[in-house]
Amino acid sequence: MTSIAAAASAPDVPAPRSDAIPWHVWAVLFAATSAVVGVIWDISWHRTIGRDTFWTPAHMAIYASGIIAGTSCGWLVLQTTFAGSEVERAASVRFWGFRGPLGAWLCIWGALAMIVSAPFDNWWHNAYGLDVKVLSPPHVILALGFTGIELGAVVMVVALQNRAAGGGGRGGAKPYGLLLAYGFGILLLNKAIMGFEYIGFPNSAHNGLYYEVCAAIFPLLLIAGARASSLRWPATTAAVVYMGVTLIMLWVLPVFPATPKLAPVYRPLTHMAPPPFPLLLVVPAIGVDLWMQRMGTGRDWLLAPLLGVTFLAALFVTQWFATKFLISPASENPFFGTNRWNYNSLPGDFEHRFWNIRNDPVTPLKLTVAAVLAMVSSRLGLWLGNGLARVRR
Repeated sequence: MTSIAAAASAPDVPAPRSDAIPWHVWAVLFAATSAVVGVIWDISWHRTIGRDTFWTPAHMAIYASGIIAGTSCGWLVLQTTFAGSEVERAASVRFWGFRGPLGAWLCIWGALAMIVSAPFDNWWHNAYGLDVKVLSPPHVILALGFTGIELGAVVMVVALQNRAAGGGGRGGAKPYGLLLAYGFGILLLNKAIMGFEYIGFPNSAHNGLYYEVCAAIFPLLLIAGARASSLRWPATTAAVVYMGVTLIMLWVLPVFPATPKLAPVYRPLTHMAPPPFPLLLVVPAIGVDLWMQRMGTGRDWLLAPLLGVTFLAALFVTQWFATKFLISPASENPFFGTNRWNYNSLPGDFEHRFWNIRNDPVTPLKLTVAAVLAMVSSRLGLWLGNGLARVRR
């Protein structure tokens, strides 16, 4: 793997011969999008209907991601290995005698993990019934699989961007920079879904763990994307993508009729339950972009604490007050989401109050821990972004 990573950053790779974005880039970005859309749809299916069969449309959207990414990248590897031009072969890495872009290999490995997870997930539900948590063992394997596909899409796009820009990922290749920000937006959504139990509902936004989880996850992705992308506002663009896809699902899912099929039914739902309103990550993302524009490169150890503290402060103020509205009856409308609760959750006053405040309050100590996590996450994001800015294969 070390030799593959080193080869991916080799400087002697020519720029793409055409301004047209290759078909396989669109294929893997579509696959990455299909995965997160399918997972949001599947969570809504479980919350509205239960689990009636493996062959649900939501599952088909998820596994279509693996099929599309695996077949398109598998074909790309075969074509590059046996019929690739000198330019295509120079822009590839070698693995087991085959040649293909590093991003294609990540997509293939992710697709294989998703295929393995499918029968495991079916067996798990037949043995244990409906999942109590999002991250059951088969779902962890599935999540690793579509995370591999999303990372593969990001690596594939950043390599093309860097080659088109002549190295370094700056000063050009704007279409690829936009696609790269889109890929990081999908990764943000992926991680928000995986952290659903801790940061999914606005009712958790007055807990210490809520900000610790956000601080550990989101700065890394926002900052890595900002450092690697050729856009001027890459972190903000990625946050807009995350919020946009979530809002589309929030508005579209309740249009479809659905009724519960598993007992006990405490809420007679008639339409698909929407996902919770997304985190307002666009606010801290603007702060990330402003700091990175001001500081530039070469001062990462100074920049990381500034980014971490800025991210946490902006997120804390934004979510602390915005969630007061989001848990109020005034927010129960088609724009912010109606019928938000599972069919098997008893109605009660918990819907309009913050949860677990007594056991997990927001304290200066917990905010300090969150700030340290945000600074570490920011430094890792800068390190990852610097590495991606050198990828050319």
